[in-house]
Amino acid sequence: MHPYHIPVMTKEVIHYLDCKPGKIYADCTIGGSGHAKAICEKIMPNGILVGIDQDKDAIENAKKILFPHLPNIHLFHGNFVNLSEFLLKCNITKVDGIVLDLGLSLHQIDSSKRGFSFKNTEPLDMRMNTDSDINAGNLINKLDEVNLWKLIRDYGEEPWARNIARNIVKARKDCEIKTNAELVKIISDSIPKKIQYKQKIHPATRVFMALRIAVNNELERLSEFMDNVADLLNPEGRLCVLTFHSLEDRIVKQKIREMEKECVCPPNFPKCICNKIKLVRAVNKKAIAPGKEETDINPMARSAKLRVAERI
Repeated sequence: MHPYHIPVMTKEVIHYLDCKPGKIYADCTIGGSGHAKAICEKIMPNGILVGIDQDKDAIENAKKILFPHLPNIHLFHGNFVNLSEFLLKCNITKVDGIVLDLGLSLHQIDSSKRGFSFKNTEPLDMRMNTDSDINAGNLINKLDEVNLWKLIRDYGEEPWARNIARNIVKARKDCEIKTNAELVKIISDSIPKKIQYKQKIHPATRVFMALRIAVNNELERLSEFMDNVADLLNPEGRLCVLTFHSLEDRIVKQKIREMEKECVCPPNFPKCICNKIKLVRAVNKKAIAPGKEETDINPMARSAKLRVAERI
């Protein structure tokens, strides 16, 4: 596989998408093109793939990886929330399958130099789309202590959010916090060492996740996407969503349940007046996790969960 990224649960995704020759699919987070390449191998020579990513590097990488299939591929730089607009540009209204992989790519972590990781000293950026106005440095240096605390608590589910927010505000009074390394030190100094020793993750993991989510409006965009995705699927078309933390998975699970419901009128109503119809069925009632063999090879897959829904 190309070193740009190692795709997660590719076999499962291709299986549940039920890829067939001549069908139309959308990879809404094309990333390293691992899933897209596997889809193309199943749907060509007459199938169509629409690929989207808000990271320009991913689009350029896709052109190389998917070069043999480019006549049948439409690539767009942008966010998956705008899928319907991109489809219209291709004269497509509905597709036979959609995959959404919400994880970071290895390229973003190791080579993008945007501060997604704490392995190397890099600018506090964390923008997936470098055209965006807000970056992690803006949030760290401009938000007041209460809003910083809420951001870290709500998006990172970090127990020591209050301490961390207080120390960030204190540190930036002396000078602006510019790099991920500076932020890591503040976080580490905010969490008791005895707590850090017991944790299985790096002490900065939750804060970095919270900043990335906030910078890229990830949860809001995911919720909006899930509200509209059923309208973009053909009957029996499949949606596969790969999540990597509980906040994402909760949204996907709840939205699928909402789409599965028929009448939502109060129980005491003698007759349905909501006119709601069941839009999808959950193909897997519980989230699918990667097998041990995959997580041994690719530790990034350990937190992955796959949920699948089929349009009725």
